[in-house]
Amino acid sequence: MTHMLDQPIVYLNGSFVDKNKAFVSVMDRGFLFGDGIYEVFPSYSKHIFGLDLHLSRLQKGLKSIQIQNPYSLNEWKSIIHKVIELNLGDNNQAVYLQITRGCDRDRKHTYGDISPTVYVQSTGFDVRSKQELLKGAEVIIQDDIRWSQCNTKVTSLLPNIMYAQMAKNLEIEEVVLCRDGIVTECSSSNIFIVKNECLYTHPKGSYILPGITREVVMDCANACDIPVVEKEFSKNDLLEADEAWVTSSTREVVPITSVDGIKIGAGIVGEIWPLIYERYQEIKVKQ
Repeated sequence: MTHMLDQPIVYLNGSFVDKNKAFVSVMDRGFLFGDGIYEVFPSYSKHIFGLDLHLSRLQKGLKSIQIQNPYSLNEWKSIIHKVIELNLGDNNQAVYLQITRGCDRDRKHTYGDISPTVYVQSTGFDVRSKQELLKGAEVIIQDDIRWSQCNTKVTSLLPNIMYAQMAKNLEIEEVVLCRDGIVTECSSSNIFIVKNECLYTHPKGSYILPGITREVVMDCANACDIPVVEKEFSKNDLLEADEAWVTSSTREVVPITSVDGIKIGAGIVGEIWPLIYERYQEIKVKQ
């Protein structure tokens, strides 16, 4: 039976329960320290996009902060599919999965032998139409003040939250982050630029999260015979680009036409973006 949005069902530590009845201890290290890892991935008509890639990144994140993965790959898939089935049925869903180190007897920086806290929820989301996306979007640039392990998808996201709220308050798409003159990524998305029909994005490393959508977009470009270069680029490179896009699991691929009030290219969506957009939609259908 599919539940209504006002009574969502979530998974918490082995049980499927009403969201308003799901509680964690005040001693949970996720609550006290942001000591945990998370993933977000989209589901279209019950078909999960990039699930194996997300679960692989989850495992890498857990390993990087030394939390033992509590479930096997098949167990994770069973839990996630059940959460989707119990909630919005055939509608688009953003699945949020979080694992914290767990609860100890008292608040202290060190920890002993404790069991992880596992939480999974699903929330409906709308996918913007191609016509809406063709209007283009606006971003601004800010200094990247985050820590130097951004490639680990940890739950301690205060700087990202501040940037995302800034974008919301300004009614713009995103805040682009810049570290020592180099564009890294955005508050909750990766960024690409197009110059002379070649696609550029910051290489993998400690300063960006290796987005799953980022990987899919590069695959799309290769399928469309568009050269892709993983290379650092500067703020000036962004401002002088022919096209710019931001990508994430729920945003998909959003074309950017203005940065800090300056037009990108001609100030309209370029010719490369529609090729990537159409290819991305084809891949979604095949999942």
